[in-house]
Amino acid sequence: MYVYLVVFAVLFYFVLIKCIFDRHRHALIKSLKRTTNVSSETETDGADVRALVVTAHPDDECMFFAPTIIRLNELNASVHLLCLSEGNYYNRGAQRREELFSSSAVLGIPASRVTIIDHKKLPDDPKAEWSVSLVSSAVLKHITAHAINMVVTFDGRGVSGHANHVAIYKAVRHLASTGELSKGCVLLSLETVGLLRKYISFLDLPFSWFLPSHLHCVVGSKGYKQAKAAMLRHRTQLLWFRYLYITLSRYMFINTFQTIPQGPQNLKIY
Repeated sequence: MYVYLVVFAVLFYFVLIKCIFDRHRHALIKSLKRTTNVSSETETDGADVRALVVTAHPDDECMFFAPTIIRLNELNASVHLLCLSEGNYYNRGAQRREELFSSSAVLGIPASRVTIIDHKKLPDDPKAEWSVSLVSSAVLKHITAHAINMVVTFDGRGVSGHANHVAIYKAVRHLASTGELSKGCVLLSLETVGLLRKYISFLDLPFSWFLPSHLHCVVGSKGYKQAKAAMLRHRTQLLWFRYLYITLSRYMFINTFQTIPQGPQNLKIY
């Protein structure tokens, strides 16, 4: 009897995942319209969305944001990438720069929409404190230059806890508090989940779907293969544990976001 119950529960769980995935495209379009406050004439068109993905290092774009980039490109959104360092922690900055362009191309972002900043005050270093004002200025400059209406970046825990990831969140929060952004620009932070959920791959989908988030981006097997192919372009980073990450991480399949509120906030600026 218990065996039948277990089998039924497993089958029900996989059917639930399939149903959620089938509903996702329609739900994503509705979420984009609601979140960005734009309206397209057709339900399948996201061309009004001009998204900026802000990352700290080459490989962040595919390790953490691939589902979002892939889905936005499928909806004809204009996706830009701003990477705030060359990833020169092991003195491989030049090589990692080229890997980033290659990975971005696999994800569907042309080189003309990829910007990499190489600044001595923004080193690839988990012990370095990045300047909030410097990062926020760089992000604002990019938003203004490309008429961005959606910014996507890390949350306050940075998914992996990396100090450079967290610094970007602080900078974007600061930017949200200054009043310099147009009302049509929405700021979204990628949710950090617990260790168990982080490494159960696509099995996390029901948890992600039913827990409150402002935006969900989900890919199936085709999207996962695209994300994996992008990650494999980062040859300098392919240590054994990265292969485990590619196989097990839910961030290769699922992104969930919360809105970063705009308005006065008490932040430490340095």
